[in-house]
Amino acid sequence: MTAPAAAPLEARVPAAEAITRAAATAEPVSLAEVNERAQLLARFDRSYLVPADTFSRVAARLTDPRRAGGAFRALDIDGRRAFRYHSVYYDTPGLRAFHDHRQGRRLRFKIRERVYEDSGERQFEIKLKGRRGDTVKHRRPLTGAEHPLDAPFRAFLAVTLGETYGIDAPTALGPSLSTDYLRTTLVADGERVTCDAGLVCTDLRAAGRTVRCDGGLVLVETKSTGHLTETDRLLHAHGLRPADFTKYCGAYAALRPALPANRWRRAARHAFAG
Repeated sequence: MTAPAAAPLEARVPAAEAITRAAATAEPVSLAEVNERAQLLARFDRSYLVPADTFSRVAARLTDPRRAGGAFRALDIDGRRAFRYHSVYYDTPGLRAFHDHRQGRRLRFKIRERVYEDSGERQFEIKLKGRRGDTVKHRRPLTGAEHPLDAPFRAFLAVTLGETYGIDAPTALGPSLSTDYLRTTLVADGERVTCDAGLVCTDLRAAGRTVRCDGGLVLVETKSTGHLTETDRLLHAHGLRPADFTKYCGAYAALRPALPANRWRRAARHAFAG
């Protein structure tokens, strides 16, 4: 007998259900308009681990048509508002990117390939820290059989690190971690709120060891050119504060207990409980 097909993620995970419901009830906004009004390749990011019911209350406030300045809208591409993301991070054998972030080095970076699974689009991305502590993203599209470690992308990495930081690019790079999740995005002028559910992180150097985010938590990231947004204030009003958590470093804190990762350990235990 053939086993029944698994229910889609949004029907099985409270956090996924919450983000898809919030996006479905909001007015749509196109990708072109997002890129015009809130692309934010240079921005301040703040992360929160938000219970699904709290997220629903906050999202309802943001998408309320009566909101001063207009309601947040949901990114809509060809009628779809929830998108599957797959990323592969690249690091040195000694995990230089991880340790540079652990030590708070100003000249730190992350390298990844991002795949938008619903469209097949692929991007090679380099994330840097600006002088104000903001995140600055540099990206180039990947097409066909192109690989992030091919010569043109290594050259792009070398130029980016050389011109921005005045440092050489690492030569020994390999896949280190993959992440998969479902995302919806709420948008207002100059501000984006990404809402992720069902996060799965896999250590690509440890026989595919995997951790999964608590299905009742939404990973909310506020992105803006300023330090504090309305979304931040709403989350603070519900007793939530930014979590010292990134997908890459938080996952390694959970996957490799022997790593010196105290700054992320508490949030990682909360995110990947059980």
